[in-house]
Amino acid sequence: MNKQQQDQHWVGVDLGGTKILSAVYDRQFQHMGSKRLRTQAERGCEVVIERLIRSIRQSLEKSEVATEKITGIGIGCPGFVDMKTGLVRECVNLSWKDVPLGEIIREHFDCPVYLLNDVDAGVYAEHRFGAATGAENVLGVFPGTGIGGGAVVQGSIVHGPGITAMEIGHVHVVDNGLPCGCGNNGCLETVASRLAIAAAAANACYRGQAPYLASKTGTHVKDIRSGVLAAAIENGDQVIEDIILNACKHMGVVIANYINLLVPEVIILGGGLVEAMPRLFVKNIRNEVNKHVLSIYRKDFRVAAAKLGNYATVMGAASWAAHKIQTLD
Repeated sequence: MNKQQQDQHWVGVDLGGTKILSAVYDRQFQHMGSKRLRTQAERGCEVVIERLIRSIRQSLEKSEVATEKITGIGIGCPGFVDMKTGLVRECVNLSWKDVPLGEIIREHFDCPVYLLNDVDAGVYAEHRFGAATGAENVLGVFPGTGIGGGAVVQGSIVHGPGITAMEIGHVHVVDNGLPCGCGNNGCLETVASRLAIAAAAANACYRGQAPYLASKTGTHVKDIRSGVLAAAIENGDQVIEDIILNACKHMGVVIANYINLLVPEVIILGGGLVEAMPRLFVKNIRNEVNKHVLSIYRKDFRVAAAKLGNYATVMGAASWAAHKIQTLD
């Protein structure tokens, strides 16, 4: 191993809607240090970028790594990005459109910078280091406020020309369904996201069908989080389990269709809902997939809960930067 390889240090950033997490990794992707800051997105784009730069510098200070020792930076961003140019095409969470983030960060750190969607980064991390290690083809589905999707095919992230792809939450699943935030009707997000599940649960509370949940949250959708939904099921609110099983049914159909097209070896399920109820989601989505997937593929995939938690995006972003640079070499 040469000296240049020994001195490799990678930075990963998770540019969330409310928080920024930066982490530094050595050449073996051992965590060296990290820093978390609030985005303060309400103060505008320039403030968010300044805080992103500060979080990287402070994570380097914690890791005792000089700026000139950075080999590459990867940034996971919610929304649509151009992975080739480093342009944030659109990020609703931050009210950004056409922000040249990669170019700006390169000017400050004088090293290669790679942007990718935050869910793509999380799926890539699970492919490299987590629940899908060793698999070449991976699909990730992350039900949260919406439903994030990402895929790795033959070791590379699936994306379109000049824009990220895999908007699995906006696959049409219900004819004449509810309006979705994207402007269409009947998308997967309208029946299987945490927000959709919470809305149905609040309705059940109003009708007196979920006494435990009603005692904890009332009918306030914003208070119906993943943990309290899991507790409601454990305490006998059968209707809440039925609502989640309905969500699993819709996700299972969409995942089966994807398997029929690209035959991933591993389906990764992540996000707060899955973290709170991993067995419920993994078992029922697997069962639903088996009903709809071609029989010849039934033994060729497995469904697993994500393993890497809150650091998946930063680790995936950093390792994607390493993959891109090493591929160029």
